[in-house]
Amino acid sequence: MYKRLLSYVKPYKLRFAESMVCMIFVAALTAISMYILKDVVDKILIEKNTKMLLLICVVVPLIYMFKGLFAYGQTYLMGYIGQKVVLNIRNQLYEKLQRLSLDFYNKNSTGEIMSRLTNDIYALREAIVRVPACIIRDGFTIIFLTILLFYLHWKFAFIAVFIFPLTSLPIVKFGRKLRRVGRQGQKKMGDIYSILQETVTGVKIVKAFNMEKHEIEKFAQENRNFFSIIMRSMRVEALTSPVMEFLGALGVAFIIWYGGRDVIRGLWTAGAFFAFVGAAFSAYNPIKSFSKMNNKIQQAIAAAERIFQILDEKITVIEKEKAYPLTSFKKEIIYKDLFFGYNSSTEDVLKNVNFTVKKGEIVAFVGPSGAGKTSIVNLLLRFYDTDRGNILIDGNNIKDFTLSSLRKIVGIVTQETILFNDTLKNNIAYGNMNASEEEIIRAAKTAESHDFITQMPEGYDTVIGERGVVLSGGQKQRIAIARAILRNPSILILDEATSSLDTESELLVQEALEHLMEKRTVLVIAHRLSTIRKADKIIVIDKGKIVQAGKHEELIGQSGIYKKLYELQFMSSGSGIQEA
Repeated sequence: MYKRLLSYVKPYKLRFAESMVCMIFVAALTAISMYILKDVVDKILIEKNTKMLLLICVVVPLIYMFKGLFAYGQTYLMGYIGQKVVLNIRNQLYEKLQRLSLDFYNKNSTGEIMSRLTNDIYALREAIVRVPACIIRDGFTIIFLTILLFYLHWKFAFIAVFIFPLTSLPIVKFGRKLRRVGRQGQKKMGDIYSILQETVTGVKIVKAFNMEKHEIEKFAQENRNFFSIIMRSMRVEALTSPVMEFLGALGVAFIIWYGGRDVIRGLWTAGAFFAFVGAAFSAYNPIKSFSKMNNKIQQAIAAAERIFQILDEKITVIEKEKAYPLTSFKKEIIYKDLFFGYNSSTEDVLKNVNFTVKKGEIVAFVGPSGAGKTSIVNLLLRFYDTDRGNILIDGNNIKDFTLSSLRKIVGIVTQETILFNDTLKNNIAYGNMNASEEEIIRAAKTAESHDFITQMPEGYDTVIGERGVVLSGGQKQRIAIARAILRNPSILILDEATSSLDTESELLVQEALEHLMEKRTVLVIAHRLSTIRKADKIIVIDKGKIVQAGKHEELIGQSGIYKKLYELQFMSSGSGIQEA
């Protein structure tokens, strides 16, 4: 997993090479500074050489000045590479999220996805920036210091080389536990993001039902669970350093005791001994930092697993290699022997669906909630693909068309109005960003939106907030209708498009919708009865099957689901039509 992650560094191999040069110089200068300690003791303090003392006082600051410059170069270059790699992974991850089919979003919460884009990406950044620098710089430091140890005293160098690797044994055990805890922590952070997303977007419902206390307690519980996981990780990290230090101290104590006796016996000089101990201590610090980097590596691997899981996710709605553009809609839409289920383990949502929509027709779909009405139009847009059967446009399977051209001829207004935290102008122009200001205003006027837009503080340049929070429900829906009008589609889908409108707003929009529908093929889902009655064909869906089909007058004369729905829509007072 980490090898795959490091493949993202390949495009920046020149900067990486430059950084490696800096790391080598940092390591070499560290070893040189330790060697100077030998001359300080033997040639200056013992021999009382003042000239050498002056020279050392000049050389030592220069060594550390150059060491600092190379350390700066290494840190900056690795920081640049790390940020670039994270930038590319984040872009790649977001691009994959945009291309994934809707079934992926049915299986994963918004908070979980946000956690991977933020928390997991941060863990990767830390690993990419710090781990290679540590491994290479500290690796070379250990190599140079080991060479120095063998130069100073080969016998003790063998002892040191044998003792210090023992200190790395706990790293393996701690690493496995950290990776496991890391995965748990990142998943739990996804749960926290999910709660945040749900409660922020649903704050009105939370307050309306007096559920603030419940949500506070639920969030606090998830936060406590996350705290427990993080504390397990911190316990492992906190234990790693003391264990490493204790094992290292044992090794150094042995070298001091064993080597000190040889100095007393005159077998080697005090300067060489002090330089050896200093080099041994200096070699221990990189080994100790390896344990800390191992922690980051395990966290990065856990994060990479979650990120690459998305990058490797299979796109279920795939455009054929030789797909061609759908340039126009001329005759009809045919649903033929169609079966569909959202996953293989559940019952089919649609079963043996067959019907035809002629160009220019208004076809309405009615039926109980969950009957499969919205699934029918989702399949036309290829949000999902059929399990069996086909959908044909002018005799051609929609799977033969490019996705962009198929969706370009279809406009949709949904029950759940989706607007973006942008200006009114850009929300109307969404999907047709090259539209002129005159075209945007014309679409707004057709959707009866122009008047209220011009009364906004900044007019068409007013930013409407997240999900259009500054607009009323009716205003949101009219903006969504203006967006569909500007798209100028051949086929129009109205998925309960006026369900959010009050009576006054409905009257403002209904005439515009009827005018829009005159020149288009329209699929209407659970619309208000006033629109359904004017449909050329009404298809009644129940439990995924077509149980009735015909005009309003035909269906009202039959005893069936449509008649029951029709009767339920009128109040005994005759005050008007209610929601189907």
